[in-house]
Amino acid sequence: MLRYTVLTLFPGLVRPWTEEALLQRAIARGRLAIEVRDLRAYALGRYRQVDDYPYGGGAGMVLRPDVVIPAIEAALPADEVILLSPAGTPFTQRIAEELSQKSHLVLVAGRYEGFDARVEAFVTRELSIGDYVLMGGEVAALAVIEATARLVPGVLGEPGSVKEESFSWGLLDYPQYTRPPAYRGMPVPEVLLSGHHERIRRWRRAEALRRTLRRRPELLRSARLTAEDVLLLAELDAEG
Repeated sequence: MLRYTVLTLFPGLVRPWTEEALLQRAIARGRLAIEVRDLRAYALGRYRQVDDYPYGGGAGMVLRPDVVIPAIEAALPADEVILLSPAGTPFTQRIAEELSQKSHLVLVAGRYEGFDARVEAFVTRELSIGDYVLMGGEVAALAVIEATARLVPGVLGEPGSVKEESFSWGLLDYPQYTRPPAYRGMPVPEVLLSGHHERIRRWRRAEALRRTLRRRPELLRSARLTAEDVLLLAELDAEG
């Protein structure tokens, strides 16, 4: 079982997400456990303060270390304490695979202008889900949960879908089709209707490579390519 503890000022943004669809079913089956803790439980003073003005001036408010650090310590022990931050390491499928092997992840979601820098000494890593700034870290925490939870055995109904999806080999996924076989002049590729499993497999791999080459060519530099992939890429290059 993989257990998550999410530390946030807005638990109402996170809890409903865990009560629907696959996450809810996985929790009911004992594959996952998700606890959402309110950082305001560690607020200070008469006015229950969680943030303050930044030293040196500037706009916005900063989350106080004497609020966030005690909240982290109360959630321990954990395999990883992860700070969701635009300054973090880009979150990738490979990191998701690594984290899915853990037993307890603490996810710290910020707000306002972020955290006092002293909080960083109490986390094991910082992760970013993209080069943009959100209003808070809750969406990023949910992205990490979704990406890792689906890799835990028993969470998805079809284990094969994890092995063949986008980024599992460092590539984009191949295009998918369903009924009807033709719609508004757009037919399903004939190979997918052939019933020839080896031809279908090879077509899908070639299309995954084609998509990656056209849309995200930088992924090919670190993709786990097979000898067959190298030949397929040469064929695609010859096509122009």
